[in-house]
Amino acid sequence: MPTISQKGLHMPESPIRKLVPFAEAAKKRGAKVLHLNIGQPDIKTPQVALDAVRNNTIDVLAYSRTEGSETYREKLAGYYAKNDIHVSADDIIVTTGGSEALSFVMGSIADAENEIIIPEPFYANYNGFATSSGVTVVPVVSRIENNFALPPIEEFEKLITPKTKAILICNPGNPTGYLYSKEELQKLAAIVKKSNLFLVADEVYREFTYDGVEHYSILQEAGLEEHAIIVDSVSKRYSMCGARIGCLVTRNKEVIKTALKFAQARLSPPTYAQIAAEAALETTQDYFDEVKTEYVERRNLLIDELEKIEGVRVARPKGAFYCIAELPIEDAEDFAQWLLEDFRLDNETVMVAPAAGFYATKGLGKNQIRIAYVLEKESLKRAVNILKVALKSYIG
Repeated sequence: MPTISQKGLHMPESPIRKLVPFAEAAKKRGAKVLHLNIGQPDIKTPQVALDAVRNNTIDVLAYSRTEGSETYREKLAGYYAKNDIHVSADDIIVTTGGSEALSFVMGSIADAENEIIIPEPFYANYNGFATSSGVTVVPVVSRIENNFALPPIEEFEKLITPKTKAILICNPGNPTGYLYSKEELQKLAAIVKKSNLFLVADEVYREFTYDGVEHYSILQEAGLEEHAIIVDSVSKRYSMCGARIGCLVTRNKEVIKTALKFAQARLSPPTYAQIAAEAALETTQDYFDEVKTEYVERRNLLIDELEKIEGVRVARPKGAFYCIAELPIEDAEDFAQWLLEDFRLDNETVMVAPAAGFYATKGLGKNQIRIAYVLEKESLKRAVNILKVALKSYIG
């Protein structure tokens, strides 16, 4: 029998999706599953984006430009300008989701066996993108005890070697919901300039920041013109996960030139989805104000209810729509599977994401779960109550 590649064998499973068969089996047995496991918002997609596709009169669904349509990139540059990020359309490559942007970045800045330092826990697919690119993830641990704040800069300095090419962050963070401060980002800026590294920021949750704190982008920081690369997406901003439109943004012309070659190999991003994404840029501020208010209310309810459960410790998110909860158990993956296979409360159960898959360091996060507060408040409160009752039954 022909053999599978070592790369394929080492490709990590998604901690978010690998329990899906158990959830589907539970539904087939008649149970209702409340999904806290995946960042699929229940917020409505802006009507202007849906109408742009519905009312379009395209006769031939043709390829777009490799770097994305010029009108969309021009409007994207205008969007960034409103957020005090001043770039041109030529600094932007439109991608098939933020995922492709991350793959292009890794392919453009790192060779096989190069290293990228990432504070953990981090978005689980960073492991997958690194594996497919032959890049080594070097984790630096952030901790629930201090809300997953940026680790001391000395911890980064210890990890930098001749193989190090970049530091990668998610801001606000998935899975932690942590929002890096301007001061923390300036510390990272100083170290990447000192060590001649790239600083890559996944900023797809930019709009969702709470408690009066504004998002600060690495592209707002002076002196990072050759170092800073951001990855972005319409998926969460406009509740358009299925559109699969993202982008790579940098003022570094060599990175753009190189990433464009990767983009040419896949031809072009999807045309209809770009039409929807371009129209979504017309979304008015009141949409985001309402969405942010809703997420703040959900966050507050979730944290308040989780803190009532004996033995549970939870970090308080400052952005995005996730939190990490530490449970009084040894194996969160076993618990998550048990919830789907063996536990029901009024014929309902919950699906959570075991957090170990968001770490690169073996053994970390085994008693933690990521919760996505993407359910309306009544369902969210019911889901936490199910967790409370389930934990008591599971622990015995």
